[in-house]
Amino acid sequence: MNFFKYHGLGNDYIIIDPDETKSGFTKNCIKAICHRNYGIGSDGILLGPIKSEKADFGLRIFNPDGSEAEKSGNGLRIFSRYLNDLGLVGGETFTIDTKGGIVKSQVNVAGGSVKVDMGQVDFQSGNIPVLGEVREVLNEYMVVANKKIKYCAATIGNPHCVVLEEAVTEKSARYLGPLIENDPRFPFKVNVQLMEIIDQNSIRIEIWERGAGYTLASGSSSAAAAAVAFRLGLCGNEIVVHMQGGDLNIKLDDDFFVTMTGPVTKIASGIISEEIYQA
Repeated sequence: MNFFKYHGLGNDYIIIDPDETKSGFTKNCIKAICHRNYGIGSDGILLGPIKSEKADFGLRIFNPDGSEAEKSGNGLRIFSRYLNDLGLVGGETFTIDTKGGIVKSQVNVAGGSVKVDMGQVDFQSGNIPVLGEVREVLNEYMVVANKKIKYCAATIGNPHCVVLEEAVTEKSARYLGPLIENDPRFPFKVNVQLMEIIDQNSIRIEIWERGAGYTLASGSSSAAAAAVAFRLGLCGNEIVVHMQGGDLNIKLDDDFFVTMTGPVTKIASGIISEEIYQA
């Protein structure tokens, strides 16, 4: 099976053409490929391009645990760069159909960055979803590991819980992340961001991704956290999101539609041996 590997700020994905999976592409295959020791190692798999009647290209996104994700900002930027490397797109705007909705993307060939219109952030509980009465999930509280935390929830095609902290650390994300991800108020689990406000134009986040674990960077997490900061009046509508893996630029309009811009790096390409499925 042929593969290509890219990363967006340390958030790495393996891209596999659907034609390579005709002999089978099971949950166990995905887990084996993504394993850091026994496989190629990645934060997920991008399966595409897939034919779509709604957009120029279709894409399926899989987490390392074999579950399917609705949307990934870094994944979309990586997939866009991959399409450009194949010569399927140039500098024009094109559309990608994901489980979490259709997005617009544009590759800056000269600058090496990719811009993605991620869609609209929504804070309504029923759409995220979050259990309880219908409401915007803003400035609520939960107790996690005997700690009372303030959080907001949002969706941009996939669910997010943004925890407001004075200072964020990797240690806290690794500890609180899995507990919040599996909190029963989130029926489909949730991506977790610990957010620190730096100033009017910048925030810092630490990320625990649903189905993937601790992550150096995340595009959809950046979009959700920036939207929360803007919605609460803590930041303006143009925000630099600082993460362990690097920075993403997020721009929001008054209706919380998000444009994300950031770099993508190609790592490698090769052939996956079937032996790894027997480990």
